[in-house]
Amino acid sequence: MEANNRWFIAVTVLMALLLAVMPLPQNWLWFRPAFTALLVIFWVSRMPQSLGVGFAWVVGLLEDLVTGATLGTHALALAVLAYFSLLTYRRTRAFNPAQQLLWVFVLVGINQVAGNWVHSLAGKPVPGLTFLWPAVTSALLWPWMAPWLELTAGRLQVR
Repeated sequence: MEANNRWFIAVTVLMALLLAVMPLPQNWLWFRPAFTALLVIFWVSRMPQSLGVGFAWVVGLLEDLVTGATLGTHALALAVLAYFSLLTYRRTRAFNPAQQLLWVFVLVGINQVAGNWVHSLAGKPVPGLTFLWPAVTSALLWPWMAPWLELTAGRLQVR
């Protein structure tokens, strides 16, 4: 039996969690890309038959634990993100890079809106549209991250 190298998925999730808590200067914190959201979009779109909302929920719970957020904040937001990714993965595979960038912006924006909604329920709303900056930086990171992950996952035969 041939190995399916799914350990690579766990390594990418671990790296995203580390990047989520990497220290940054205070005025740069709002520009940190949503690394876990990008990974959920990538893996759910690449392997929709085996990774889905449950995978996103677990990654979100891990992010909640690592970042110290209210338990369930990232889990709910990433589950919603995975749901929309699963609904559209066939179409988005045919998108050109500019369309993919815009779609990633929309998906991460939905993720950020869901997270901000939970924060506001907990009494910690973010004023204005500041919470959408990670959607912008994540979309700008997508054209470099997705091809690298695709190439590496292809070489490792992640299935």
